[in-house]
Amino acid sequence: MNATTASRPVRPKLAVFKFASCDGCQLSVLNLEDELLALGEALDIAYFPEASSRMGEGPYDIGLVEGSVSTPEDVRRIARIREQCRTLITIGACATAGGIQALRNWAELEAFKRVVYPSPDYIASLSTSTPIAEHVRVDLELWGCPIDKGQLLSVLTDVLAGVQPRLPTHSVCLECKRRGIVCVMVAKGVPCLGPVTRTGCGAICPSMGRDCYGCFGPAEGRSRGPGLPPNTASLARRFHDGLKLIPVEVVRRFRGINGYVQPFRNEGESWAARIPRD
Repeated sequence: MNATTASRPVRPKLAVFKFASCDGCQLSVLNLEDELLALGEALDIAYFPEASSRMGEGPYDIGLVEGSVSTPEDVRRIARIREQCRTLITIGACATAGGIQALRNWAELEAFKRVVYPSPDYIASLSTSTPIAEHVRVDLELWGCPIDKGQLLSVLTDVLAGVQPRLPTHSVCLECKRRGIVCVMVAKGVPCLGPVTRTGCGAICPSMGRDCYGCFGPAEGRSRGPGLPPNTASLARRFHDGLKLIPVEVVRRFRGINGYVQPFRNEGESWAARIPRD
C-alpha cells in the first residue's frame, strides 16, 4: 500500500438491489449522469448489477432496494439484505407500495398461472405482491414511478451528511397552483388523482393536459392534520357524483401504480363493494 492509498478516506459503501420491478428506478440512478460521477467520489458503489459486474460483499452503509416481494425466495433474500445494510432505503412504487403487479392481490394467482404458463407447477410465486416494509424495517421510502432523480440525490446527500432527509408530502394540486397549471378536473372534467397524490414529479401530467394517476403515492391530508391520510373519500364522491364515474371506474382510478398502499387500497375496496354483482 502506497502513501496515497493509505491517506485516502474510506468511503461509505452503497449497494443497489432489485426485486420484482421494471428497473426504471435503477435507471433513474444511472440518469444522474454528471452527479453520478460526484456520487462515485463520495461513495463506494460496491454492488449495483444494473451498472457494473463488480459484486462487492457487504456489509453496506446504504442499501437501495427497487421492487416488490413476490416470491418465497424474495422473503428470504430481503431479510438477508436488511442484515447487511446499516441504512435501507426503498425506491419507487414497487418497493414502497407493491407496484402495478400488486393488482394480483385482488385476483386468483393460480388462474393466471394456468392461463399464462404451460407448466404452472414450476412457477414459485406468492399470491401477493407486497412492499418491502411489510417484511423488514425500512429507514426511508422514496416514492415515484419512477423516482425523481433530484429527490434521490438530495436523500443520498443528506444521509451522507448525517441529516434527516425531508421529502415533500403535499399534493400535486399545490404544485399545479405554484406553476400556474390549469386544473384539468375543473377545466376538462377528467378524474384526476392530484388532490390526494404527493408531489415529486413536478406535475408532469397536468402540465400536459392529462390527469394525475397517482404515481408518487398518497399525499398527507394537511387539511385534516399533519401526517394523516388524504381525503380519498371526498375525491371518490366527486368522481362518482360530479364526473359520473360508475363504481368500477372509481375502483380503477385508485387501483393503479400505488393501488395497494393503504389510503388508495381502502378507497378502492370501499367502491368495489358497490359494484353490482350478477
